[in-house]
Order: sequence, then structure tokens, then C-alpha cells
Amino acid sequence: MGNLAGKTLFISGASRGIGLAIAVRAARDGANIVIAAKSGVPNPKLPGTIHTAAAAIEAAGGKALPLQVDIREEEQVRAAAAQAADRFGGIDIVVNNASAIWLAGTADTPMKRYDLMHQVNTRGTFLVTQSCLPYLKQAANPHVLMLSPPPNLDPKWFAPHTAYTIAKYGMSLCVLGMSAEFAPLGIAVNALWPRTVIATAAIGMIEGVKVEHCRKPEIVADAAHVILTRPARDYTGHFAIDEAVLREAGVSDFDTYAVKPGMPLLPDLFLD
Repeated sequence: MGNLAGKTLFISGASRGIGLAIAVRAARDGANIVIAAKSGVPNPKLPGTIHTAAAAIEAAGGKALPLQVDIREEEQVRAAAAQAADRFGGIDIVVNNASAIWLAGTADTPMKRYDLMHQVNTRGTFLVTQSCLPYLKQAANPHVLMLSPPPNLDPKWFAPHTAYTIAKYGMSLCVLGMSAEFAPLGIAVNALWPRTVIATAAIGMIEGVKVEHCRKPEIVADAAHVILTRPARDYTGHFAIDEAVLREAGVSDFDTYAVKPGMPLLPDLFLD
């Protein structure tokens, strides 16, 4: 298996959860991590800031550049990409992890929430990728990875939360389009989605979800590492599932990823 030593990763929403786990896994190889997230100061409801993330990354052996960025703001994103490339000499990998969630029906979805999800999930993914594209074109093995599901048009995935599904699938549609668009450039564009619900601070705030039935973010981080170390020209346009990626890589023991081994696991959204 390859490693990410010396590679520069631009990760949106990397101050906590899955984004931070991907960052720390890459840092163990000696990667440079750009933490592009809004969390500059502690939030009592959502632990973790760009500064605590930077400390964890450096403790793991990587180099960190914490940047307070709202990916809804074009100038902030473009400035962050330029600053990242200036600090580390380029950008090799983009991980579009930042996402907003609101699991409610049409009548119970305020337009403020609708706008937030579309601005962060779909537009933010497009903007971050576009802003990093000039640097990816210069990279030796460039990858873009979206944390988004395989597109599934079964109405059951829309009916309970139409606004969220549309916004989340927007990230997946970026994979469909960009993977084909960037293929001649040798830039891989893939999606990664967990088979089970992942225990994050945001998931812990959703009523009815018990973390003991979830897996840890490290399973997604390890699967992301497998994808991001592959030759970009040989692996693009895929909608990968974390467990399947790891099984293909030879992993057979998944108990270490469980919050509470032996407990039944909650399947994630959008997977039949």
C-alpha cells in the first residue's frame, strides 16, 4: 500500500469527525494538511476547532495549516487555496467533507436550512474543487474525494427529507461530471460513503440515533487512505463504500471500528 508522505491535502470541515479522522490518518504518513473549516473558536455543542485539529495532526506526524474558512464565501475559499499552495508548494488532494444536514420533511424545512445545505454541500463542493483545480493540474497524483453517497433515485430516500437528499446528491453529481471532465487531466474524482452510520458529534445530535450502534470515523479514514494512494489515472468516477474498499484491501476484522463491538449496526442513508 502506498502512503501520503509529503502530499498536501486540502480538507473542508476537517476540525472534527470524519474530516479530522482522514486528516490524522494522512498525517501519520507525514502529509501536509490544510484544515479549511469555520470552527475558529470552541462551540459547546460541537467540540473541536481548526486549532485543536492542527494539534492532533502535528501530534500524528503531519504538518498543519489551520485556516478559518466558510466554504460558502468564494473569496475565502480562493484565498485559502492560494495560501495552502504557497505554504506547501501545491495541492495534491482535495477532500470535500464539509456538509450540512437537516433530516425533515418539506413543511418542516425552513428555507434558511434549505439554503445552508445547498450552499455548503453542492455549491461548497463545486467551489472548493474549482478553487484547487489549478494546483491539482500540477500535482503528480491528484485526487478529489467527495464524502457523498451513490446516487439512488428510489423515492424512499427523498420522501422523508427531500431538501437534504437533493443537496447531498449534488455532491455526488459533481463526481459524475468532474470525473469525466478531469479524466484527460489525470485527476481522479471519486465518492466515498460509509456502509453504517458513523459516530460523529453531528450524528449524536440527531434524535433516535444511538452511537453504540455506529462505527468510528476511522473506518472512513482508512478507506479514504486506500483510495487516495491509488494511481489517479486508474481509479476515477467510483462511488465507493468504506467497508467494501477495506475488504478489497485485505481487511477482514471490522470489530475495531465499532463503537461497541457486538452491537447491531445502523445502516447509513441511501444504501439499499
